[in-house]
Amino acid sequence: MVSDRPEGPGQGGGGDGTAWSGREGARAFAAVEAATDWLLGYPFVFRALADRIGPGEVLVDYGCGPGKVADEAARRLGARVLGVDTSPEMLALARGSATAVAEFHLVEGGRVTGLPDGCADAVMCNHVLASLPTQEAVLGVFTEIRRLLRPGAPFVLLTTDPACGGTEYASLRIGDPGEVYGPGDELTVRLRRTDGSWQEVRNHAWPVGTLPALLERAGFRDVARRRPTVDEALTVADPELAAGRAWSAERAGPPLVVTTATAA
Repeated sequence: MVSDRPEGPGQGGGGDGTAWSGREGARAFAAVEAATDWLLGYPFVFRALADRIGPGEVLVDYGCGPGKVADEAARRLGARVLGVDTSPEMLALARGSATAVAEFHLVEGGRVTGLPDGCADAVMCNHVLASLPTQEAVLGVFTEIRRLLRPGAPFVLLTTDPACGGTEYASLRIGDPGEVYGPGDELTVRLRRTDGSWQEVRNHAWPVGTLPALLERAGFRDVARRRPTVDEALTVADPELAAGRAWSAERAGPPLVVTTATAA
């Protein structure tokens, strides 16, 4: 199953431009399976958005990559989805495959080109933070997302928990066993490809407890977190996917966190 999940390169590449940069990096990114994300991540992002956004309203996917998640959101929610990314190569892939997405915009110098202040009724941001090496970079992304949102609009953020380091999940492993990662620390993530092989990429750790204060500094309120479980996913995720594996590691320690906030 292909996904917009690079474990961090939603910005169109690793924070230092090495993980998913250029045409070949974009193609490699598009070949990530992301089964764990489609079980415990994206369906819960869509559910959080469904409670706050109606058909025809504007949803921005910040860090859309090759567009699979944006495309699925447009089809499920009926929203007018705008995909944005720092990588022209990622956007080229998305334009060719994400047919339900209304528009695509490039992020240049930390700002989304062509989108005015307060244009969005909601924003989602999936696995972008792991590409960012510093607190200032994370704050910059949150600040730009707040610029795009109208007051009172929702923001839904999907991240992995670096505290789950070393566990072998169905489609990923975050960091190394026994390691403790602080904010911005480098770690290696293994991702399963659609052909069954594995790829390693360098990412940065952002413990989930560090995010609420940064969101509040960027102009958000009502920050809340939830960690979806396999039992919950059985009623939300694709039934064929949910029934296709035992999900033993995901049951023992769910690795994904959905954070929601409201633009103040």
